[in-house]
Amino acid sequence: MLRHCLERRSVVMFQCLLIHSLQEDPPTGVSGAPTDNNIMIWNAVIFGPHDTPFEDGTFKLTIEFTEEYPNKPPTVRFVSKMFHPNVYADGGICLDILQNRWSPTYDVSAILTSIQSLLSDPNPNSPANSMAAQLYKENRREYEKRVKACVEQSFID
Repeated sequence: MLRHCLERRSVVMFQCLLIHSLQEDPPTGVSGAPTDNNIMIWNAVIFGPHDTPFEDGTFKLTIEFTEEYPNKPPTVRFVSKMFHPNVYADGGICLDILQNRWSPTYDVSAILTSIQSLLSDPNPNSPANSMAAQLYKENRREYEKRVKACVEQSFID
C-alpha cells in the first residue's frame, strides 16, 4: 500500500512538471492541460500544419496517462473527426513513439508535435485507415477533399 501511494505521488509530481514545462515553453501549434478533475487525463489541441490539407483546423485530443508513465506511453486519441491514414476510426493514432518506439524521455510537447508532424507527413504504408491511405496514394484530390471536411467540422467541435 505504501509503495502504491509513493508511486502515485511520484506520478502526480511528474505530471506537475509536465504542466509547468508545457506552459513555460509551449511548442508552436499545440497545447494541452489536465482536465479539472483528473491530472491523469489531459485535453489537448493541435492546429493543422501550414501548407497541408489540415491547415486552419483545430483538432482536439485526449491523453490518458497511467501510473506507469513515463515508463509506458499514454493513450492518445483524437476527439475531433479525422480522415488520415494513421488515425483509426475511434481516434486512436498509429505512431511509433506511442507504441514500440516509446521512450520515457518523451513529454507531452514531444508527443503532440510528433502527432502534428504526422498530419504533415502521413505514413500510408502503415495504415490505421486503409481508405485514407489508398486515397492518399492514388487520388490525392479526393483525400484532400475529405480532410477539408474534417477541418470544417473542427470549427464546430
